[in-house]
Amino acid sequence: MFDTTSTEVAPGEERIRLDVEDGLAVVTLCRPRTLNGWSWESTRQLGLVADRIRFDDAVRAVLLRAEGRSFCAGIDVTAPGGDITGRSGAERIRNYQEGLRWAHERFRAFARLPQPVVAAVQGYCLGFGFELALLADIRIAAQDAVFALPEAQLGVAVDAGGDLRIARDAGAGWAKFLALTGRRIDASVADRLGLLQLVTEEDELEHQARVVASQVAANAPLAVQGIKRDIDAFVDAGLDEALRHTAATAAVTLASDDIREGYAAKAARRSATFEGR
Repeated sequence: MFDTTSTEVAPGEERIRLDVEDGLAVVTLCRPRTLNGWSWESTRQLGLVADRIRFDDAVRAVLLRAEGRSFCAGIDVTAPGGDITGRSGAERIRNYQEGLRWAHERFRAFARLPQPVVAAVQGYCLGFGFELALLADIRIAAQDAVFALPEAQLGVAVDAGGDLRIARDAGAGWAKFLALTGRRIDASVADRLGLLQLVTEEDELEHQARVVASQVAANAPLAVQGIKRDIDAFVDAGLDEALRHTAATAAVTLASDDIREGYAAKAARRSATFEGR
């Protein structure tokens, strides 16, 4: 089980770094050796960062970025606390569902920061990496960025609402196409679908993202925050109810035999044989 109560980050366990400079909160995924693989601990730290930013008057906008050659390649299967247990199958499903609801609360705290979030995406942006980028208000990607929701290939539902946000921004058909097939798309396709606001050269990504974030930060904060809040109220109507269904659906798949087969097949570089149990 993972720690849901501590507000400290143990030495050597930092997954997300926060720096405040020139009106920007720069939130950096800082585990490049794992391609910034995500974990329950990453989720906890994302919530801590959101809490620190929320009431900071020095922060006018947020820049979400990542160290290394990839933004986030998905779940880090080597991270501790990844498997939730229970005394029975039913209790295990219940524990997964509560864990996911806890995670959704942290994601919501970040997505609904009063300050707008600009994401800078390079390299692999897969699974939860894609879902994390979709939490941002504005997304800028390098030309080498690759996006996918491969969860169904591993036997698990999309568990953080990424498919719902794709349906919101690109339409239900594209959300189903990407989530049901697990296909990868490049930055040009993601841009065409309306999932990106700007595509740039790899060596220009950081500069372009900072320019956009700084433009947001230079504007009147009450107006900026009100605009974000009003647009979110319109486009996210029904999102919370849908996420409740997501937690229940994902909990069943996370406790299934199929997910074990999916990860075993991936490790063995073979095709998975799913039995729906």
